[in-house]
Amino acid sequence: MAPSDAAMEQARQAQQALAAQRLLREAQALQAAEQRLQEAQRQEALRAEAARVEAARAEAAREASARLEALRAEAAREAAAQALAIQQEAVRQEAARADIARLEVERREAAQRLAAQQAAEAQEAERREAARVEAQRQAQAQQAQARQALEAEREAAARAEELRRQEAARQAAAQEEAARQAAQRQEAARQEAARAEAARLEAEQRWAAAQHEAARQAAAQAAAAHAEAVQLEVERMAAAQQEAARMAETGRLEAERQAAARLEAAERAEAERQARERQIAAQQEADRQAAEQQAAQQAAAQQAAAQQAAALQAAEAAGRAETGPQAAPQGAGAPAPGSPQAGAAQASAASPSTRSDAAGSEAARREAERLAHEALREERLRAIGRQLNEEADRRREAEAAAARETPPQYWQTLRRGRIFGYTDASEELVRYAQAFAYKVQQNMTFELVREAAKQRHQSPVVTVSIRADGTVESVRFVVPSGVAEIDEAIREIVRSQANYPAFSPALAREFDVVEIRRTWSFDTSIRLH
Repeated sequence: MAPSDAAMEQARQAQQALAAQRLLREAQALQAAEQRLQEAQRQEALRAEAARVEAARAEAAREASARLEALRAEAAREAAAQALAIQQEAVRQEAARADIARLEVERREAAQRLAAQQAAEAQEAERREAARVEAQRQAQAQQAQARQALEAEREAAARAEELRRQEAARQAAAQEEAARQAAQRQEAARQEAARAEAARLEAEQRWAAAQHEAARQAAAQAAAAHAEAVQLEVERMAAAQQEAARMAETGRLEAERQAAARLEAAERAEAERQARERQIAAQQEADRQAAEQQAAQQAAAQQAAAQQAAALQAAEAAGRAETGPQAAPQGAGAPAPGSPQAGAAQASAASPSTRSDAAGSEAARREAERLAHEALREERLRAIGRQLNEEADRRREAEAAAARETPPQYWQTLRRGRIFGYTDASEELVRYAQAFAYKVQQNMTFELVREAAKQRHQSPVVTVSIRADGTVESVRFVVPSGVAEIDEAIREIVRSQANYPAFSPALAREFDVVEIRRTWSFDTSIRLH
């Protein structure tokens, strides 16, 4: 092998070794980038898992709040049922009093009918007595007439007249006895009816009195039970308020802890991002320096190959110059144009240019491969950079959302009143919540949510915070509707009705801000429950 071929072979092997080393470094860099990418994906999965756990905890808190709201609503319904029972008891007592009055009127009417019946019976007795007297008088008149008419026959008819008189007297006595017995029977029946009526009226009066007493006792028991229930409800609500205050304090501390943790995580993530960026920059700088070194080595190898080719060409030219004068005398011994010797000479003369062209094409191929590898590496680095930027954007969005959800520090210094149902120990707070609900329901704002409410949604639970001057502090969704248009319409409705009434002096002495939580529903209008 000629020295030039050995040098070119060594240069080619050196280039191959350099290319192999460069490929090895690129493979190692790609493997490191893939490992970093896998680590970033694992961290993203951990963050997603943490977000899921946090969402589950928030969902559990919302469910507990919904159950508490349901219990409060149940207590309100029980209180309403007790009030309805008391009202029904009052109606029943009023009906009992009306029945007693009606019975008294009936008793008086019965007494009047009895007196009228007694008067009628007395008149009937007098009439019968008068008829009897009239019959006796008529009988006497007939007897006198008979005596006068039959004076001549008196002696003969004396016995018959006596018999007729006796018979008439007997019949009159029988009639009188029958009338007396009938009168006695009627009097006994009247007295028995009067006694039965009096007994019935007395029994009815005793029953009405017993019913009234039982109703009074039941009302007293119900009032005592209601008072006890109210007391228990007041105690329960006081305990609930204390528990809510404790939970709010715990939530505040937890929010501060989470905010600190998020800030620390953000700082760590930012430090990791900057470290990764510095590593990527260092890797890029090392790759660039390696590429420059490799290019310099390739340029040096190309220059050495060119110098070797030039040296070979100069040596061949010198050899031809030395053999030139001897070519003419030895013309017969010169190789024929088509002989093997001539071909070898031509090949020997053409080999330097051919080897130079091959070396140039090899260098061009390797340069193309290097450029392709560099383009692939740059694309992968750009992909890694895009992924890191997306992660940073997501972290910034999460931090911004957490900052929006975390109440400002000054909120904790305000005196806040919360009403989550229809009852509260503060009557002023209850009245203000009712006035707020009435204003929202009575104003014609349903058009803002009519079209959105036709979509499938759940009834949202909304907490509206109102300051002492009637301005709206915030509108927060405990349970969203699931439709963004409905939630936005609720915010617009609440803010469109502002300002709300300012706090009364009694309410302002207790609270700076009132939080009213209601469940919103939509049918033909807006209803707050």
